[in-house]
Amino acid sequence: MSEVGGELLGKPGVQVLPQPGAPDLPKDLSGDAWLIADAESGDVLAAKNAHWRLAPASTLKMLFADTLLPKFPKEQRHKVVPADLEGMGEGSSQVGLKEDSTYSVEELWLGVFLRSGNDAVHVLSAMNGGVQQTVKDMQAHAEELRANDTHVVTPDGYDADGQVSSAYDLTLFARSGLQKQDFRKYCSTATAQFPGEERKDGKRETFGIQNTNRLLTGQGVPFYKGIAGVKNGSTTNAGNTFTGVAQHGDRKLLVTVMNPETKEPNEVYKEAAHLLDWGFEATGHVKPVGTLVAPLNAAGKDGGQSGGKAGDKAQASVAGSSGSGGGGMWTAVGITGASVVALAAAAYVVHRRWPLPDLGKRRNDRP
Repeated sequence: MSEVGGELLGKPGVQVLPQPGAPDLPKDLSGDAWLIADAESGDVLAAKNAHWRLAPASTLKMLFADTLLPKFPKEQRHKVVPADLEGMGEGSSQVGLKEDSTYSVEELWLGVFLRSGNDAVHVLSAMNGGVQQTVKDMQAHAEELRANDTHVVTPDGYDADGQVSSAYDLTLFARSGLQKQDFRKYCSTATAQFPGEERKDGKRETFGIQNTNRLLTGQGVPFYKGIAGVKNGSTTNAGNTFTGVAQHGDRKLLVTVMNPETKEPNEVYKEAAHLLDWGFEATGHVKPVGTLVAPLNAAGKDGGQSGGKAGDKAQASVAGSSGSGGGGMWTAVGITGASVVALAAAAYVVHRRWPLPDLGKRRNDRP
């Protein structure tokens, strides 16, 4: 396996370095791969098969969103034509877009994040020049993030030969996406009203949609305190996958679980919740087994060429740039995607934190 982020992350099996006072890892973890990390420092607290290349399912939509979100203003509107919806896999999850109906970009993103709508993914891909161009853009962005385990074949995560990612890479995608205000808003939205088909009389009704992230909605499993996204997935080849982010106090943790062998209902969410519980309790009582690396444009020449050898711990650091959050939800202590580009040359150093805005709680929203 790859050693990006540290030598231990390239070893198979569970990797954890407990110190005095550390709690035991949960005993019921059955995922083929998983990872729990501090979202700001990038410290990986524990992992299993972090760089195993596995089918990602719809968790790959995090990379899709992180790649395309900056390209279209959310107020932009697009009329769906038949060609936009071509090529979706059989049985794809859909939000219910209708041909000859017009949607805002914001509505399309709500369809992606809440309903994991492959129809919304394909429409946004069409706006971006088509599926193949979007796949190319996603692969380039994955390489920029140093997500070297990822090979993109479809933009929506639908099963395809050769399409793989890893628990490590999915966590990188989430961490990068969470720097973007709109990404944070969409992935934390629990319910929303979505526009229906445009009728000839000009009337257009709406219908309710609910996020498929069950830790966010509390459907089938308890709502997880402090949860604020990110994305779940499920396909025949991938099984169930999930990446989540949660905040308790000032501590923000990222967790990824891929394909639990235990086939109980909602198992991926249960294992993710147990890992989050452990991570919050273990903070300060475990030695990191690796780190989430900074992007190439932020890591500097040494970080870009290190290849993830042991000791490669380039981290992002910005002293808290100004910003705004929708409806007062976000505390302006983080950085935006735009400032990442502007400050990359000077603001990223080794062993420093990558601040995130306060993540808050789930939200119910309207487009």
